[in-house]
Amino acid sequence: MIRGHQPRSSWGRRATLAAALLCARGAMAEPPEVLVQTAEAPAPPGSDDPMLAGPEPAPRQIGSWAEARDLLFANSTDLRLARAELHGAQGRREQARSMLLPQISATTGLAVDLRNRDSAPVAGAGSLTARGRPPTSPAATASLRAEQPLFDAPAWHGLSSAKAYVDAAEASVDEVRRELYQRLTGALVAVVAAERAAALNRVGLRLALERAALTRRTYELGRATQLDAIRVDQDVPVARAALVVGDEQLRQAREALGLLLGVPGQVGVSPELALDGLVDELRATCSRLDEGAERADLEAAEARVRAAREARRQARAGYLPRVAISTEAVAATTDPGPFTLGGWSIVALLSVPIWEGGFRGGLVEERAALVDQAQQREVELRRTFDVELARARRSESVARSLLDATTRARDLAAETDAMTRRSFTMGRATSLELVQSATALRQAELNLALREYEWVNARLDAWLTEARCR
Repeated sequence: MIRGHQPRSSWGRRATLAAALLCARGAMAEPPEVLVQTAEAPAPPGSDDPMLAGPEPAPRQIGSWAEARDLLFANSTDLRLARAELHGAQGRREQARSMLLPQISATTGLAVDLRNRDSAPVAGAGSLTARGRPPTSPAATASLRAEQPLFDAPAWHGLSSAKAYVDAAEASVDEVRRELYQRLTGALVAVVAAERAAALNRVGLRLALERAALTRRTYELGRATQLDAIRVDQDVPVARAALVVGDEQLRQAREALGLLLGVPGQVGVSPELALDGLVDELRATCSRLDEGAERADLEAAEARVRAAREARRQARAGYLPRVAISTEAVAATTDPGPFTLGGWSIVALLSVPIWEGGFRGGLVEERAALVDQAQQREVELRRTFDVELARARRSESVARSLLDATTRARDLAAETDAMTRRSFTMGRATSLELVQSATALRQAELNLALREYEWVNARLDAWLTEARCR
């Protein structure tokens, strides 16, 4: 209960001021890592507050970069889609290659002449009869046919286009890996930063509780007014609200990491995982681009333009003639048997397209439009890459400068808060100044934690922006 102001002697006021200063000094001291409660050292005010307990740990903790990487690649749908696209491109390449290879087919049948059952409608039956080996009735036949293209311009351009699409799909897989690494490092940093912010929010709440207890004690000793006590008490719910928001942000960061890794629920980061060592881990997995080399997404875009151009040439080449050579051998059951080769022919084929109803012209126009689309996507991607590269190269220095400035601001806020608390116990500062300095210090601590992890993330992002992950 808050008691009213009572007059005190000069000696009593000195004793009261000394006690208040000692209490203030204890409140300003940094909390030790291990607090040993004894009868001589009572627990700080508010230390038994249930909200000061740390947040619940995540059901699963990531203890190493290798563990996070393996989970990411095992469960990533983006990587699976990229690999499926690669397999599809490889299948289309094999289909295009088959158009230039020999086509061999075998056919068997059973022939019966329903009007003249004594003879069989077999190719080369007259030649077989003249040789004294007439076909049986019914006659079983077998034929083997092979055709080899000699000049087929559309097939050659189709193969070139399919190969270019395979190159684009392979580069896309590498780009997906790089993007996944960027997302993974960002998610890990976000979880660690949220955990740090949650811890700082609890420190802020503890200090707010201690400050409120100190102000109430100062009021009881007659060195503060009831308005001072109320103002400082108002800072406690503000600190509680910041703690609730920070805990929810931590849960959301953990859920985002779990969603990225394909693990249901929240996933935390073990203290054994050092963020500073992620760059070294990435260097063992990815390689920095050499001078003149292009990033995987630019390489994929260039390959798609090349594939579209070859597809357009394939459509235009449809106006050219096609030359091939074909051979066929036919055998049938004869009497005497068991079978006789009825004929073996070799044919040179010349196919000249004359009129297709305008289909070929429409196909050429469609393929030309696809070339324009691929070229414009490449141009847009290169423009974006230039800006992204420029930002990444300066992001680390900018983050470092912000970190230095925020560190200085936090140090000044801590010094201001300490001086304000001393001044308040001596009656030279108001409760409003006390609350304002506490709020500024709490915000400065959170800003510093944010800047520290922004700097780590900037280093990782700058390195990955110019890397290739195979």
